[in-house]
Amino acid sequence: MEVQETRVQTDRVLTIPNILSMARLVGVPLFLWLILRPEFGGPKSDHWALLVLAFSGISDYLDGKLARRWNQISSLGRLLDPAADRLYVLSTLVGLTWRGILPLWLTALLLARELMLLVMVGILRRHGYPPPQVNFLGKAATFNLMYAFPLLLLSDGHGWIASLAAIFGWAFAGWGTTLYWWAGVLYVVQVRRLVRADAMAD
Repeated sequence: MEVQETRVQTDRVLTIPNILSMARLVGVPLFLWLILRPEFGGPKSDHWALLVLAFSGISDYLDGKLARRWNQISSLGRLLDPAADRLYVLSTLVGLTWRGILPLWLTALLLARELMLLVMVGILRRHGYPPPQVNFLGKAATFNLMYAFPLLLLSDGHGWIASLAAIFGWAFAGWGTTLYWWAGVLYVVQVRRLVRADAMAD
């Protein structure tokens, strides 16, 4: 009976954590539109873009915490949460690079890591394994980047606030990028071990 109840909970779709993750996904195109408005002749809406990013960060923290506290960890949630994280990272990279706030080399470095993970996921699927779950290191990297991006967006201005935001923004960007690649390398090691174990079993 206990096992059956757990299975029903993990298959649920409409849970509070999942709804928060879905709301984060809806915020991705909204954020991208807000950040790119000045590039298409519209007014600058960076303060609204920052609010969307802030909501994303808060909901990212809450959905995992509530899922564990209320025993609402679901299969869908395990897909939605990392998907929302990656889409926010990608949309922010596009927006900030387009605006000239992020240098192209940093964007290329972060996108190369995402491409590497896509290749790893393809290898895992070929061997019948699901995508790797997000580990603590990967989550820490995303948190650093999610702090870095709004600060760098805030640095696109004048005055001491912009200068201070640039200092802390680049610090978080450096830590986040390092951790992002570190987590990626660990995923590669994990995939390699699984593939090698399969080869030895055959």
